[in-house]
Amino acid sequence: MRYVCLLILTIQILSAQDGGAIYKERCASCHDTPAERVPSIGAIKAMSGEAIYIALASGTMKTRAEGLTTPQIFALLGFIAPTGGTQTAALKFDRTCHGDATFQPGAGSPRWNGWSTSVSNSRFQDATSAGLTASGVPNLKLKWAFSLGDVTAARGEPTVVGNRVFVASLTGAVYSLDRDTGCTQWGFKADAAIRSAVALGDANGVPAIYFGDSGANVYALNASSGELIWKVHPVDHFASLATAAPQVYKGVVYQAFSSFEEALGPDPNFECCTFRGSVVALDAATGKTLWQAFTIPEPAKPTHKNAAGKQQHGPSGAGIWSTPTIDEQLGALYVATGDNYSDPPTNTSDAILAMDLKTGKLLWSKQLTENDAFNSGCSTPQRTNCPEAGGPDFDFGQPPILVRLGQGKRALVIAQKSGMVHAVDPDQNGKLLWQARAGTGSSLGGSQWGSAADGEKIYVAISDVGIGGVVDPKAPGGFRIALDPKKGGGLHALDLATGKIVWSAQPLPCADGRTDCSPAQSGAVTAIPGIVFSGCLDGHLRAYSAATGKVVWDVDTAREFGTVNGNPAHGGSMDAGGPVVVDGMVFVNSGYGQWGGMPGNVLLAFSAK
Repeated sequence: MRYVCLLILTIQILSAQDGGAIYKERCASCHDTPAERVPSIGAIKAMSGEAIYIALASGTMKTRAEGLTTPQIFALLGFIAPTGGTQTAALKFDRTCHGDATFQPGAGSPRWNGWSTSVSNSRFQDATSAGLTASGVPNLKLKWAFSLGDVTAARGEPTVVGNRVFVASLTGAVYSLDRDTGCTQWGFKADAAIRSAVALGDANGVPAIYFGDSGANVYALNASSGELIWKVHPVDHFASLATAAPQVYKGVVYQAFSSFEEALGPDPNFECCTFRGSVVALDAATGKTLWQAFTIPEPAKPTHKNAAGKQQHGPSGAGIWSTPTIDEQLGALYVATGDNYSDPPTNTSDAILAMDLKTGKLLWSKQLTENDAFNSGCSTPQRTNCPEAGGPDFDFGQPPILVRLGQGKRALVIAQKSGMVHAVDPDQNGKLLWQARAGTGSSLGGSQWGSAADGEKIYVAISDVGIGGVVDPKAPGGFRIALDPKKGGGLHALDLATGKIVWSAQPLPCADGRTDCSPAQSGAVTAIPGIVFSGCLDGHLRAYSAATGKVVWDVDTAREFGTVNGNPAHGGSMDAGGPVVVDGMVFVNSGYGQWGGMPGNVLLAFSAK
């Protein structure tokens, strides 16, 4: 909140004209004509002053603010005139829980640890751990709500282990909450925004939670007290960031890295592009790097100069946006990669890569979309820095799910932004088993952040969001993103063995009069026996029958909530991370509105008991 207060004082001293000049020079080329991975100025305005300041000072936009003085940064904030600050409460880390503060992880206790319930990344919770039957789902009621402290705070998902809920936010805050009441056990402030769940592991006998931030730092905290055990910066590229929860396995933390370099393409003075995606294996006790494996074997080299005379480089890109999947049988680690940012395209973009778990050595790769070289410059009229390949931007935002098909056969199944769902054989170097179409596909379409599999079917939610622009005299630049309330959405169940669509649930329309609304289902899917949970950009969390696709429970989270920590809270669009089901309760973050949706800042806990 201190940044918001400083902003108010600074606006009285610095003219908006100065901020406007800085905006025009440094920001307008991207945010006045926003591309798929660049938020519009309208979406930025909905953030708080603190969140924007963090992005400029230490987050993803640090390079764009390079050379600016602190007064200049606040002049820029004054011109943007963020509206979220008036709705934002200061971060509070004081313990509010009464009584015993002991953390009780319990080796066999129900849990949802990080991205999934297991290293196979199935996002399926069995009946015992779920503690919730299909017949009990309609009885779910709100038990408590917790304000995350900022209007754009919810992107990842909570981790629930034993009697604790661990949740991180885009303000860089990490909270440890009591599972039953939502009271605060401790809080921690990271250096930059956290875009994912945290993962529980063991640091030399101490229960620890691990996570990465948008500054590409990786942390280990004492899970009982919140004290820092170690912090490392294992990658050196300026644009690196951690978008996915780490996978913690047998004393090793496997952290994947993506980047924001792709979003810098519209700037004609940017020397695009040099980032390479990677996985880093870290010792869980010390943070020491054990190995780093790149998705593109060799560093980028100079290729040509763009129209502005700036040197261009390649190949680049193939970031990893999702949590690695582990194959205990083969001792392998699987990741799904993003697109290339510049020419030449590689055969490891838009692909599933298999790596040796102990060394990171590439075992095999299976590319599922060729020649997908793309950056945000391709979405501008000038097509600044756009690769000649001009790919469709169909990269993977979700991990492959390792499943058993019976008779000793296995598969890696994954859905893509192209709208396709794929199954490959991990025991035959990624041999294609089947492909099926579930969505139309686009840069923000198809299947985005995650699917779920229950042993018989894979459940795939579809985005296919419709994004346009509308004239808005109140927005800087006179333009803001607008979502199509009639385009996108849908949930499909596909047979794991054949890829045949078993059922399809059609998207449900936005409520009359609701603005910034879309029926797109971009967030990750969660399954328990008999039920599939899917959140939507319209703010609804719905439970579908796993047998028929019929909606059996529906809650609208896009409203104000009273919270256990006393701060203002409002739900909004559901995107990225999905719901978590543990011991009769459903936990979900509501309010990720980066792509024109409804911002919010609340963690919700539902119970059927």
